[in-house]
Amino acid sequence: MSIQEIVRILTDSGIEENEAVQEVKMLIEHFCNYTAKDIIMGKSLDYEKLKTVKQKAELRAKTKQPIQYIIGKAYFMGNYYKVSPDVLIPRDETEIVVRHAIDIITQNSLKNILDIGSGTGCIACAIAEATKCNVTSVDISSKAISIAKENAKNLFLNIRFIESDLFSALSNEKFDLIISNPPYIPKGTELQKEVSFEPETALFTNDVDGTEYYKKIIEKGKYHLTEGGYIVFELGINQSETVKSYFEQNGYTNITVEKDLAQIDRVISGKLI
Repeated sequence: MSIQEIVRILTDSGIEENEAVQEVKMLIEHFCNYTAKDIIMGKSLDYEKLKTVKQKAELRAKTKQPIQYIIGKAYFMGNYYKVSPDVLIPRDETEIVVRHAIDIITQNSLKNILDIGSGTGCIACAIAEATKCNVTSVDISSKAISIAKENAKNLFLNIRFIESDLFSALSNEKFDLIISNPPYIPKGTELQKEVSFEPETALFTNDVDGTEYYKKIIEKGKYHLTEGGYIVFELGINQSETVKSYFEQNGYTNITVEKDLAQIDRVISGKLI
């Protein structure tokens, strides 16, 4: 049994070759405790462990379950985070959103940050690690909160996680910046099989254009922002103009849109005056 044969299991199931190679590398690192340095040094792979890798590749090929759920972790901005089907898998696009928020925080010396939709806690953790701000993170899912707390603990970060439906458990608290990667996919949208393993409540909205949570957070956020506070969102495709209009209708200024590497409007931010 060779690594090439395991890669072929994935490519034969329709996974693009470069992605298949990367996924097999992740499986080998996780189940064989085998690193890039070991590859360079020509270290032999244990046959029984390699057999486990083959079995996991077959599971991936058959079910289309994301590789991150199979190994139980995902990489985001320099750290690994525990993941399960109770939380979204961190994505590269979200790094752009976090870096945008970090720029605003550092340029304006902001101190108190609210992350809406904890998930793995990756957004809250990345901001806390980079800025040393006071970070609060909320999620409607108790299971997500549990995973986020564990990830923060593993990174030695002091973050306050609260089970809350948006602002419901925050009373009259105010923050200098609110960041969110909210659900933005309209219910009924057909997605690739891999996405079906992720929690629906973190993906789908009940409206036709996927913008209901942007509207709620922008409207209610006015009462939880300090003077001159910011809101930063991750955007879905073709949502920037609608979300921009929500900001404008609610008195926000300095509205900025940033594109991702595919030239899709991915980040939007607004300032409350």
